[in-house]
Amino acid sequence: MAGCRDRPPALETAQRRLERTGSVSSPRDLAIKPGTRLVREWQGKTYHVLVLDDGFEHDGRRYTSLSQIARAITGAHWSGPRFFGMRKRKAPPKRGKTNG
Repeated sequence: MAGCRDRPPALETAQRRLERTGSVSSPRDLAIKPGTRLVREWQGKTYHVLVLDDGFEHDGRRYTSLSQIARAITGAHWSGPRFFGMRKRKAPPKRGKTNG
């Protein structure tokens, strides 16, 4: 397939995930409801991010990922969800049989 090498790595990853699972969503994807406000303090300054239907808004600009915002704030590569202190929900602990 000529031209396949020209595809961005993210597209390659999405295609492999689609072939494997039937979905391009990553199990690591976070579900954040539009309208949610994220707040992060960094080096003495507080930053606010608004979650939109199709991305995020920070400082009057739209972004497609939290990682882009984290980079704009810090000047370095960060995992956006990690920078904003987000974690996947943990499943509740399984309850075993109790004697009694």
